[in-house]
Amino acid sequence: MARLREVIIKDTHRGLWYEDGVLKKVLEAGRYRIPRHIDLGFYRTLRVEVSLVDMRERDLTIKGQEILTADKVAIRVNLLVQFRVIDPRAALHKVENYEDRLYSDVQLAARRSLAAMALEDILTNRNRLSEEILREVKEAASGYGVEILRADVKDLIFPGNLQDVMNRVLTAERLAQAQLVDARTKAETQRIEAQARAEIRKTEAESQAEAQRLAAQAEAEAQRIATEAEIAALRAREQAAAAYSAHPALLRLHELETLRELARTANARIYINFDKVKPGEEKE
Repeated sequence: MARLREVIIKDTHRGLWYEDGVLKKVLEAGRYRIPRHIDLGFYRTLRVEVSLVDMRERDLTIKGQEILTADKVAIRVNLLVQFRVIDPRAALHKVENYEDRLYSDVQLAARRSLAAMALEDILTNRNRLSEEILREVKEAASGYGVEILRADVKDLIFPGNLQDVMNRVLTAERLAQAQLVDARTKAETQRIEAQARAEIRKTEAESQAEAQRLAAQAEAEAQRIATEAEIAALRAREQAAAAYSAHPALLRLHELETLRELARTANARIYINFDKVKPGEEKE
């Protein structure tokens, strides 16, 4: 009777069932009873083995060696690769060690990409380097059951003297950018102030013109009212004159009323029918 042992495969792994070294099936997650040997009779037995393969996403850091760029600058690059096994059968059968193979494939792809790029392109467009490495390695990795999720440039290391030069260049660029921003800010401030002054002058001119218009309108209205009042006074006098002509007694009555008003004033003097005396003559 064959001796049995239990194997529990988690959902994060897969198992490869071998009989005398021959792969028979791929085990999904679950509990399995596996005999160490299968008795075939006539003193023949099969040896059973189960190998586990991790299917989770993992990170692999590729530490670069010194590489010459297209413009003959020596740099070192470190890459971070995220991958996972999608075909456990191919991962264990196509290559001896899929992690080592992935490491070397990414390293060689980085060398080829860096050798074809100038330093300025590498500094200004890191994404291009990552995309080229990913594009070159992705198809090859799928051949041995590995899917590359992403490949990013983690670090770029330059020689000491070049690093100093780059730092000075970056400092100069930042200073130039700061000066440019400051100049643009001043120009924008001056433009806004000039625009504000122009708006103020425009508003003042409009206010002054409106005040002058209102003053002219008020003066014209006052002149119209005065003219109407004069016309009304003239009409009243004309009517009074017509009434006095038609009724002389009214004029006499008006004279008497005037005399009565004057009589109430102590200092008033009234001269009535005094004839003029010529010089040298005496009044009789």
